[in-house]
Amino acid sequence: MPRICKSLCLILLLALGIAARAQTFTKLTDFDGTNGSAPGYMSLVQGADGNAYGTTALGGVNGYGTVFRSTGSGTTTVLYSFCGEPSCADGSGPGYGGGAGGLVLDTDGYFYGATPAGGNSNCSGGCGTIFKVARNGTLSTVYRFGNGSDGAHPNAALVQATDGNLYGVEYDGGSGGTFFKITPNGSLATLYTWCRRPGCRDGIFPTGLLQASDGNFYGTTVSGGANDEGTVFEMTTAGILTVLYNFCATSHCEDGAGPAAGLVQASDGNFYGTTVYGGRHPSLCRAIDQYGCGTIFKITPAGKLTTVYAFCAQASCSDGKVPVSPLIQATDGNFYGTTQFAGGGAFCTPLTYCGTVFTITPEGALTTLHSFCSEPECADGSGPFGGLLQLSNGIIYGTTEYAGTFRDGTLFSLDMGLGPFVRFVRNPAKVGQIFGILGNGLTGTTSVLLNGTPARFIVKSDTLLTAQVPSGAATGYVTVATPSGTLTSNVPFQVIK
Repeated sequence: MPRICKSLCLILLLALGIAARAQTFTKLTDFDGTNGSAPGYMSLVQGADGNAYGTTALGGVNGYGTVFRSTGSGTTTVLYSFCGEPSCADGSGPGYGGGAGGLVLDTDGYFYGATPAGGNSNCSGGCGTIFKVARNGTLSTVYRFGNGSDGAHPNAALVQATDGNLYGVEYDGGSGGTFFKITPNGSLATLYTWCRRPGCRDGIFPTGLLQASDGNFYGTTVSGGANDEGTVFEMTTAGILTVLYNFCATSHCEDGAGPAAGLVQASDGNFYGTTVYGGRHPSLCRAIDQYGCGTIFKITPAGKLTTVYAFCAQASCSDGKVPVSPLIQATDGNFYGTTQFAGGGAFCTPLTYCGTVFTITPEGALTTLHSFCSEPECADGSGPFGGLLQLSNGIIYGTTEYAGTFRDGTLFSLDMGLGPFVRFVRNPAKVGQIFGILGNGLTGTTSVLLNGTPARFIVKSDTLLTAQVPSGAATGYVTVATPSGTLTSNVPFQVIK
């Protein structure tokens, strides 16, 4: 009994501590078809102007998806509607069909993204494209996949690496997906094809990438691997793959199974991610998977994995189940994410996705911040499939795939009372390279320090400045001295030697 009381008291104190901070959920935008529909499997990204940018899989002028901009207050503008060219040569359905889709901001202020369909007609419905779009909505198609050695159907956000090129994955090349590099002018090279090992022990269907502090890429595959339940992998820029972990390594998949999103490298240098299945609560999850309703995990660069949390730990899965999106680490040091099912929404039924927004400490104390379908007819949205974004104003933003007033999804904010900060365009980088810093009130900046070392900088606008990684600098937080005060980055800037 004392142990139970101690645990319950700890949970109560943690909940009260979070509630003591401002915690305000606001639905900002109802997607209605004309301004897009089904923002689903994508994570928002901050632009050089301080606004949030994203994609919808459907809707727009032609019904095949959009690129949109949303201000911090929720004013949403469609910048481009896909399938505006004959035979959808410009692509269609960005973010449709799974994967951590969305845009990446490059150092010149343009966005790059991918569509899983449209483009080349070698596939039914098209093989997919890579596109470049400006803030004014001008879009150019950088590459059209052809379903040959280049594969087809790119399904994850791209990464701009330290060499200035873009890297990505797609899930229909060869028999298990490919890892590719593409230059900004559209020259593509396939560097690795999955399912090369007997039984696809290297994994199948990669879902996301990040370039880590060692210069290599890290990501996950949904399935395949030694136990056919997915992997965590390391990939060099030359396309040499190492499987770091095979999920479902225990008899009941307590370690998780089926990671459907990429990883985040946290301030402690380790990687954190989610799995769709697995965990330790199978009795509440049999309708989803016999081995549980998903996990949050930590894995070291050397491949040692720890299960941080198993979902459906609470009655009726009020803590959520089946996370399909990546985590973010916010300025309070905690992680934030979403689940697509369950939660305690008053109008949640077995036929609705519902879902939650949660925060979790690195040690594994989870708090549900919002349960969707808390309003009649799920007016607040349901099914948050995508990841979250903390804008440099400190507020967290996200989208839902379904429901809302027009049943086309919603865009929402979650104000946790966290203050403004600065975030990066391109992280990591090498000494001498230029990187972007995003923030607010940057006009009049007097100094930029990288882990205490002064960096040369140029103020481009009130929301963007560029800085050069100084000689002798080491990995650490960036501080920017502005007229209104000093802003600090939410995560360390990684300096690659």
